[in-house]
Amino acid sequence: MLAFILRRLAQAALVMLTVGLIAFSLFRFVGDPVLFMLGQEATPEDRTRLTLLLGLDQPFYVQYAGFVARAVQGEFGISLRQVRPVSGMILERLPATLELALVAAVLALVAGIVMGVYTALRRNSWFSQALLALSLIGVSLPTFLIGILLILVFAVLLGWLPSFGRGETVDLGWWSTGFLTASGLKALILPSITLGLFQMTLIQRLVRTEMLEVLRTDYIKFARARGLSDRAVHFRHALKNTLVPVITITGLQLGAIIAFAIITETVFQWPGMGLLFIQSVQFADIPVMAAYLCLIALFFVVINLVVDLLYYAVDPRLRIDRAAAAH
Repeated sequence: MLAFILRRLAQAALVMLTVGLIAFSLFRFVGDPVLFMLGQEATPEDRTRLTLLLGLDQPFYVQYAGFVARAVQGEFGISLRQVRPVSGMILERLPATLELALVAAVLALVAGIVMGVYTALRRNSWFSQALLALSLIGVSLPTFLIGILLILVFAVLLGWLPSFGRGETVDLGWWSTGFLTASGLKALILPSITLGLFQMTLIQRLVRTEMLEVLRTDYIKFARARGLSDRAVHFRHALKNTLVPVITITGLQLGAIIAFAIITETVFQWPGMGLLFIQSVQFADIPVMAAYLCLIALFFVVINLVVDLLYYAVDPRLRIDRAAAAH
């Protein structure tokens, strides 16, 4: 187990170094940061002074080593647009994105598994067929269109929910949360549904397919022959084995929720990292773009590591194979 974790950590470090190299290259090939910060009217002396201050006169490998060293400490330089530390800007937007992603992920995971199991066990019922039809809509429609339709119905026509913003928030140290206010909870509903709908329908169809395959296997027939109840067969045996392949796909989808929250945050003007990234692209704010890229890569690496460990814990065949290889 320890060797497995160490090997995964080494792979994760290699991935982060590669992503860091790509992010650092943005500084060199997407524009001149000195020009962005000083403008066209800057004197040569000012440009030289800022070039030395930023360390842009040093060789590429020296600059990259410094970038990695600062990134490990959570420092990504100064925003070219707001002239503020990028790490502080990220920390201000991080709670909004993580709360939105958390609600969307819980919605997608819980509702997706429940609907997947129901449509597998009651596949001939009219409600099951209706859920499958709705899942096609969720998979087919683009995220921005789903968000606009939800705003039109629930914010414009019915007036039940807000159409933009995060609502009132409460500061708990450096973390700001909307979970503790009524307007914050209401503001979460539409964007979380928009962000989690695609993943929810994907998980539903995946669980349904895997569940139907497991129910056809021999050990399920033997379990029924032993006289076990349907509840024991379905949830103690079938569902547990269904979740083994689902874990990998679900982990990747949870990472995608954070990575692709950009569209949802733009539609709902949600003050998170995705909206900050879109604004940085418009103004070619390279340090913010690089920090966002590294942070999203870190989320994916951590989620994949957790998924690997869960897969190792859930599937006993992996433990048996590794124990046999060790002997």
